[in-house]
Amino acid sequence: MTMQEMKFSVIMSIYQNDVPEHLHIALESLLNQTRRPDEIVIVGDGPVPAELEQVIESLPTEGSGAAGSKFKVQGSNALKRVQGSELHTDSTELTDSITQTSRFNSQSSIAFGDDCHDSVNQASLLTLAAPIILNLQGHETVIRYLPQEKNRGLGAAMAIAVEAAQYPYLARMDADDIAVPDRFEKQLRFLEQHPDVAAVGGMIEDFSSDPNHVTGRRVVPLESEDIHRYMRSRNGMNHVTVMFKKEELLRVGNYQPFHLNEDYYLWVRMIQQGCQLMNIPDVLVRVRAEKEQVDRRGGFPYFRDQYRVFKYMLNTGFISWPRFLLNICERGTVQLLMPLSVRCWFYQRFLRK
Repeated sequence: MTMQEMKFSVIMSIYQNDVPEHLHIALESLLNQTRRPDEIVIVGDGPVPAELEQVIESLPTEGSGAAGSKFKVQGSNALKRVQGSELHTDSTELTDSITQTSRFNSQSSIAFGDDCHDSVNQASLLTLAAPIILNLQGHETVIRYLPQEKNRGLGAAMAIAVEAAQYPYLARMDADDIAVPDRFEKQLRFLEQHPDVAAVGGMIEDFSSDPNHVTGRRVVPLESEDIHRYMRSRNGMNHVTVMFKKEELLRVGNYQPFHLNEDYYLWVRMIQQGCQLMNIPDVLVRVRAEKEQVDRRGGFPYFRDQYRVFKYMLNTGFISWPRFLLNICERGTVQLLMPLSVRCWFYQRFLRK
């Protein structure tokens, strides 16, 4: 299969605290790729402000073209909204797909209750609400917005997006980040050349308000074995950069709710199930790294959830007792004992290049 034949969906979520301007810029970066997405699935994680939904609605409808939109999209032709029956997958097929997919891998999962599965089932009722089809220089991109009644967190939202996505390759994106213009072209080419790889990510650059003012870079290992070793103490994949095979993601049990650690828990399970994870050395996404984000990565709730990840890794033989104790001591010092100002300095000084 050639790169042009490799169809893929972008999966992302929005929630009440997202900034409309940031979402606008994020979507614009997706639509101006050298290899544009075939589908963008956006999950509304609970009630969101009308301003956020208006960003999605502001995509130009049929007859308005790019001139009628606030989006700066190269090569934009007429766009249109369609009924669900015109799309490749109807509501019955989607519901059957969701029903047939196993909830979690029973040998590797942590019990989280029914919220995730219930929200996936709910998505089948909302998936076909006025999708938008964009025709950009002859390339068709379908945008689906899946609003949810309750906020269940990123893990549950991503599980919904994965189930709803139509294509065999999935690319993660956040609502406030910026994908570099050739991100998807590079990742698809890599997967074409490495068909045994289940997921490929890359590097990220941090910025605060000006995307051109880089404040740091998170560098992760490139090779599968190095990523495996790195995962014993730190997350070896930059989540927002990853493109993966949908079938492999479902095989290991999909995303599961895990506060701010959904991705770490997912990568460990994928490695345990024999998946190859790799990174390319290029920066693929520019990430907003504001003080509030560092604040969320501290305090007891975040420490507790990281403890649960490491305890799972210990119980399944992924790490040893000495490594477990060292991880807990390091996380406890940074997340519980350090004041926010010191934690910000620590992140910039030791966790970024």
